[in-house]
Amino acid sequence: MTAALHAAKAGADVCVVDSRPVPGAKMLLSGGGRCNILPLSVDAQLYATSSSPNTLRKILQSWRLDDVRGFLENTIGLRLVEQKRTGKLFPATGGGEDVRDRFLAALRRSKVRLLTNTKVIDILPNERRRVAVESGPGIVAAQVVVATGGLSYARTGSDGFGFRVATSLGHHVVPPYPALVALRNGRFEHTALAGIAVPVRLEVGDGRAKRVAVGDFLFTHRGYSGPVVLNMAHHVTRGLALGEHLPVRVAWLDRSESDWTEALAGSRGTVRGTLKEALPDRLVDRLLEELGLWDATLSSLRREDRARLLQALVAYELPWVDCGGYREAEATGGGVPLGEVDPKTLRSRIVPCVHFCGEVLDAVGPSGGYNFLWAFVTGRLAGEGAALARGG
Repeated sequence: MTAALHAAKAGADVCVVDSRPVPGAKMLLSGGGRCNILPLSVDAQLYATSSSPNTLRKILQSWRLDDVRGFLENTIGLRLVEQKRTGKLFPATGGGEDVRDRFLAALRRSKVRLLTNTKVIDILPNERRRVAVESGPGIVAAQVVVATGGLSYARTGSDGFGFRVATSLGHHVVPPYPALVALRNGRFEHTALAGIAVPVRLEVGDGRAKRVAVGDFLFTHRGYSGPVVLNMAHHVTRGLALGEHLPVRVAWLDRSESDWTEALAGSRGTVRGTLKEALPDRLVDRLLEELGLWDATLSSLRREDRARLLQALVAYELPWVDCGGYREAEATGGGVPLGEVDPKTLRSRIVPCVHFCGEVLDAVGPSGGYNFLWAFVTGRLAGEGAALARGG
């Protein structure tokens, strides 16, 4: 919809084709319906890509965050409120449904045609009717913008078509993977910890490839979630796509070994009693049972037991077995490499009448409005680029 608005503004005759009755279904799911539409600040290094990070940064910088906000407020007509504690920006009222409806109203004001309940089945670059649809003669188009999303939430229309069509047109597609997704546990006993939330430091991988983040961690009935897990899961799922099972380690409360050593040294009671002063009771009981230190006192701890205890507090290896998959993933990583499009127009370097934008490109951001930002920025580039290229 952003691409359509900017193409229309640049003078193009624009048609939005969508397989669903109403475009923009994914907006209704964001932020539990509240629609966290932008971050309050942006850091390009927080995005994951197999393409050039420098190219990604240049694309993001093509439309300043303040100007994107201005577009949402002035062109779309949204009133936005800041949530400074979390660094997020939300619509003041109405949530995702209001955002979607205001985008649709903006499309109507811009004389953009909507062709809904219409499934595109192919892009035919050498044909006048370049957009082949499931029923009908196809659609005449000078330029085509592929803005199909990834594989997440397929019920909204994101069924991977963009990846398939890019491959058929000659593009190499970085293998997609679920991102912003929970992990499944591999230990039945952990289901009893469901509902426990605790701040942690999370480490994924080893050595130079290790990635670290700090945030809130949540035990669920099926595994592990919370912002820090969702934002780090793409490292895990990318590894799975390559046949790797990366270790995930947790430092409870983001405390260091010296912090815990000091806390344990300052107490003369039981290990359980000391830990429960800082950690949730059920978590402490689970950790001590796994360590076989259920009744241990600090004064009786052997050196090797103390070392195992510290390891469980600062580098607990999470027994994960899988991820939630695309049915639960909020975003999809992988896609069309950024090097295969012109970063100024997102025009394909292989098929000049096709542009790509949004989730179908090889970039995915953390939660907090980053993927909306990517959609808006790349939508603008692709829309303006398509309008510019329509004569040639």
